[in-house]
Amino acid sequence: MSRPLLIGPFTQLLPMTGLPLKGVLKDEQLTIIENGGILVSEGKILKVGAFNELISDDVDIHHIEGNHVCLPGFVDSHTHICFGGTRARDYAYRNAGKTYLEIAKAGGGIWDTVTQTRKAPQEELVKGIIYRSKKHLKNGVTTIEVKSGYGLSVDEELKMLRAIKTANETSNATLVPTCLAAHMKPKDWHQDRDYLDVIINELFPIIKAENLAKRVDAFVEESAFSPKEINPYFQKAKEMGFDITVHADQFTTGGSQVAVDFDAVSADHLEASTEKEIQLLAKSNTIATALPGASIGLGCAYTPARKILDAGGALSIASDHNPGSAPMGDLLTQASILGTFEKLSNTEVLAGITFRAAATLRLTDRGKLEAGVQADFVIFPTDNYQEITYHQGQLKPSEVWKQGTSVH
Repeated sequence: MSRPLLIGPFTQLLPMTGLPLKGVLKDEQLTIIENGGILVSEGKILKVGAFNELISDDVDIHHIEGNHVCLPGFVDSHTHICFGGTRARDYAYRNAGKTYLEIAKAGGGIWDTVTQTRKAPQEELVKGIIYRSKKHLKNGVTTIEVKSGYGLSVDEELKMLRAIKTANETSNATLVPTCLAAHMKPKDWHQDRDYLDVIINELFPIIKAENLAKRVDAFVEESAFSPKEINPYFQKAKEMGFDITVHADQFTTGGSQVAVDFDAVSADHLEASTEKEIQLLAKSNTIATALPGASIGLGCAYTPARKILDAGGALSIASDHNPGSAPMGDLLTQASILGTFEKLSNTEVLAGITFRAAATLRLTDRGKLEAGVQADFVIFPTDNYQEITYHQGQLKPSEVWKQGTSVH
């Protein structure tokens, strides 16, 4: 067994501990350890505290020179970084004033990515995931949820999920797979059998057998699947032991009610949520996930994050990194911008991309810096943590550590 490693000292160390999962967070609640250090062994944290108090003859030391702030590694709990092709044309069309329907009629939209993803070999998808996950990692994101959903058939969804699993074997970031076979109704579906029934009966058992995902998502929307259509689908998924998450209330309401009914771990998007949906989510165990990247990409309203927190709800923030509506993929930039528009405290923003985001993935071993959790943390070259959101993602990490190893 190797000797424990002490990393530090940090001008400020923010462990993100002692904060509630739900509700408002004031900056006065934030624990800040000055001249802090992290003691790690075998990928996990042994102790966090004052650097000088952690020094002993039994530890090796990795000195951090100059002023630095240390935070838990960021968690991006909603991405679509497994895909083929590009949708740059869609972006140009949208900015030129074309509607979603007009873009779809011109060959764009989700179906365009489905077509390009189906054409891509699995090896190409793996390379794309690794490339995008490396960019995330450089920006401090150490855990990344990755959805399928651009295959929309049993074979093609399996290709995507297997690509995610293969990429996870070599990625320095942790990739958490989610089955989004219910992303939209396949345009080329001509079988007599119901599409969702085929996914339940043919895809789900293989996912279980190959351990390809523990989570099932669906897009509940007028342009995708109605609550009535998706209810039996989610019911079967729950019976098979999958966690549920929902693309909810993006353009119209209804999805958040489905999420609460099925005790989903999260309801994501929520740009169209009204006071009714906000109160519904706040009183539930379902975490609301804001996706500011989609709002920026589509030029639409942001998730009512302030109202959700004020109502006592839990709020996480994710990038929704995808080739269509959220091509930027920069979690910290998007979270900082959301904080400006929704008047979120720094603590609420940082909680939304650390321990509250980890909770949407049912991960209790990250998102905080305390004894027993994974040694995932990110280091910024500044003496004041406020500079991190102030620069809106343009202050980049000087180091990123994953399971006690420096990976950037």
